[in-house]
Amino acid sequence: MAIRHFSYGGTAAVVTSLGLIVGLDAATAAKATILSGLLIVAIADNLTDSLSIHIYQESERLEARQAFHATLTNFAARLGLSLSFVCLVLLLPMGAAVIASTIWGLLLLTGLTFLVARDRNVPALPEIAKHLVVAGGVMAAGKAIGYLVLAGIT
Repeated sequence: MAIRHFSYGGTAAVVTSLGLIVGLDAATAAKATILSGLLIVAIADNLTDSLSIHIYQESERLEARQAFHATLTNFAARLGLSLSFVCLVLLLPMGAAVIASTIWGLLLLTGLTFLVARDRNVPALPEIAKHLVVAGGVMAAGKAIGYLVLAGIT
């Protein structure tokens, strides 16, 4: 299976889940709210992105079977990775779940970036650094939004 079939979905699942968990935790959202958000992203946003990718591939005149396979692997990768965050939030107290999810997500992003860099024959460390900085920015934005929402409510 080609890395390109799950690299987009994997990255989206990891970074979106991290931003959501950190942001909703900063807003002191209940565990049920965070789980609901993760599941909505895992299903609804995943279906939307997969459909978008499929339509894009069709517009690029990719062979129908190949486009369907890429869409399906993207969906499966994103769903599986999103559900891994759901498991962490379900199984751990919220404080520990945020820490474990952050570590897990950054490890996943590092591994995926390494595989893509190796596939492209480029040095992995600069690529990993760039991607971790972006993920950190997403988490910082999520946290800031959570604090702003909390401040506006209280």
